[in-house]
Parts: sequence; structure tokens; C-alpha cells
Amino acid sequence: MRAEFSIAGLREIDNVLAALPKATSKAVVKRALRNQLLPVADMANGFWPGADDDVFQVSLKLKSGQPRPDVPQSAVTMFVGTSKRQAHLLEWGTAPRYHKSGKYVGAVAPQPMLTPSWEAHKDNILNGLVDELRREIDATIARRARRGL
Repeated sequence: MRAEFSIAGLREIDNVLAALPKATSKAVVKRALRNQLLPVADMANGFWPGADDDVFQVSLKLKSGQPRPDVPQSAVTMFVGTSKRQAHLLEWGTAPRYHKSGKYVGAVAPQPMLTPSWEAHKDNILNGLVDELRREIDATIARRARRGL
């Protein structure tokens, strides 16, 4: 599942981010995105069988073997997912499976974890992202002022 957000009409945030060094502005956006996506990962971890494991995480990179979206280099991209190989089998289930000999080896019923947590949080992410960006920008500007930058 992939979702893209485009925040338009927030010129003041865009102007402030543009005034900061590029690496600093990317770090601000990364921190804000991570803070907004953590509840999605936390809720998905609660649905995971054996909920004491934190298998779902927010990261900047995909694991090896996962398809890579075409994203411009200037964009900040964050992912919520897991490196557990069986997670997609549990999330969406499997059809009945058979060996070549015809022996039936079972099917897996879907146990959605990430989908319901995304559905529960997706409406609040955009609004929360605006507030989080403002907090991160204010904190960054204050930090840079203390350092004399």
C-alpha cells in the first residue's frame, strides 16, 4: 500500500524550510514524518501475533527484495513495514496450497495488522504533520540560534 501526501497552501512552512540548509530541512521533515507514522507502526505491532515483538517499524529505507517506488531524490520518503518474511502472508492470507504430489498443505486466513492501523490513523496524519512540522521548525530554529548559526 502506498500513499502520497502533497501539502499545498503552506507557504510559510515551505519558505522557512527553504531558508534552512537543505540537509537541515530534510532532517526536520524526516523527524516530523517519523513522529506522525509511529502510531501506525505501534498499532500494527499490537495486532501482531506475539505482540511483545516490535516487528513493524518506521524507516527511511526498504529491506532488500522489496520493490522500490520511483521517488525524486529531493523528496523525503518514509516507510512503515517489517522485515519479517511471513508478514504479508498473515496480512492478506494465502489461497489453498498444494504440493506437486497433490498433497494439501493448508491455507492461511488473513489477519490484517498494518491495514487497519493505517486506516485508523491516515486521516489524522496530514493535520498532525502540519503541527509537527511547525514544532520541529521552531525547535530547529531555536537550536540554530543557540549555536549562533
